[in-house]
Amino acid sequence: MSGIRGFDKKALEAVHASSEQISSVRFNPAKINPQAFPLKDILAEPIAWSSSGYYLRERPSFTFDPLFHAGVYYVQEASSMFLEQVIRQTVDCLRPLRVLDLCASPGGKSTLLQSLISPDSLLVSNDAIKSRAAILEENTTKWGSANTVVTNNDPSHFARLENYFDIMVVDAPCSGSGLFRRDPQAVNEWSESNVQLCSQRQQRIIADAWPALRHNGLLIYATCSYSKEENEFILDWLMENFRADTVKIETPDEWNITETVSNIHSAYGYRFYPDKTKGEGFFIAALQKKEGDAFAGIKTVKNTTAKLTRPEEALVQPMVEDGTDLVFFKQKDNIIALPAGLQNEIAVLQSALYIKKAGVAMGKPAGKDLIPAHALAVSTLVNQNINCIELTRHQAIQYLRKEDIQLQEAGRGWALAVYQGYRLGWIKRLPNRVNNYYPKEWRIIKQPI
Repeated sequence: MSGIRGFDKKALEAVHASSEQISSVRFNPAKINPQAFPLKDILAEPIAWSSSGYYLRERPSFTFDPLFHAGVYYVQEASSMFLEQVIRQTVDCLRPLRVLDLCASPGGKSTLLQSLISPDSLLVSNDAIKSRAAILEENTTKWGSANTVVTNNDPSHFARLENYFDIMVVDAPCSGSGLFRRDPQAVNEWSESNVQLCSQRQQRIIADAWPALRHNGLLIYATCSYSKEENEFILDWLMENFRADTVKIETPDEWNITETVSNIHSAYGYRFYPDKTKGEGFFIAALQKKEGDAFAGIKTVKNTTAKLTRPEEALVQPMVEDGTDLVFFKQKDNIIALPAGLQNEIAVLQSALYIKKAGVAMGKPAGKDLIPAHALAVSTLVNQNINCIELTRHQAIQYLRKEDIQLQEAGRGWALAVYQGYRLGWIKRLPNRVNNYYPKEWRIIKQPI
């Protein structure tokens, strides 16, 4: 790190030697106003560069907070929320955009992006590793949006979508030195050789996916590493091998974010040092692509979806809010809802990628009944007039552990289990019991504290 602007060896060593831990969350603007947060006493102060991020006075047990599972907020490191400023200062978020979060798991930046873009925009959240893509699917589902697609593809697969995306975010796998304070074990995994391997991997990821970004499209590159080889050197490599212009981001002095400039091509980058900013180590930069063209489409697009029958449409229509402009289709036995304007986009994506999740799963028809999907329960589409059962905290934890719950309320049929007004999922009331439909793979495993 010697010679990097902003590096203060003694100050950085001191902050890493301290026991200070910074916790922060970002609220879901589609579900809550932070001032209405039931635990607002633990909110310390807003994060200056985020419209919905807050530092916490103390770190609660997020695992046992039902509101976390309801997608009311996301636990995200404060420095990485600066992505919001990069987007807002460079892009018109009111117009329809095609956005790719290439290395997206566990979903922090994807959920942030979804909260910034317009409802008629498209967000593709990808992770190349199957297990990580499953976590990504869970977290984006809880966030509740209908305009998000989760894919499980190698970066090279996106070259099939030449000139398709307006924005490409590459939060690249890195050596992780920026997280040493939060995760001391990461120190044992660090080495100079690993930094070089990461740098080579970062170059491959960008080179493989670069064709998918359109002319004048925005590439946002980020790591949680301090190493020049993974940050400024990558910017110089990129500008040496591709046609791109650097993009300057305005940062008020009081934010204490360090602006750096790469050695060869004077590309702007932004470093977060924990001895200067309230957060962990982080690097981010933006470049505008100056080659390529408009998306020309794909010659052969095979649509594997099926239209709903009239009885099936009659099952799902009452489940969504009136006036919501949606299209419904079947994928095997599942009914899926999409914003009407994205139907063709999904067909294009299907022709090039493996899609794990698209839109909001509505459920499965079962005769004259619909077995509703969990995704519908936590989505922003679900009809507000559906019967809700308010749970106590104890009952909510039982529900999230997929245990039996006892209810005093009479009645039969499907209902939404809610906690403090926020939807957790589905239950079905029968004469002698209550069936818990929380997804088995998402249940809380730990014992309550």
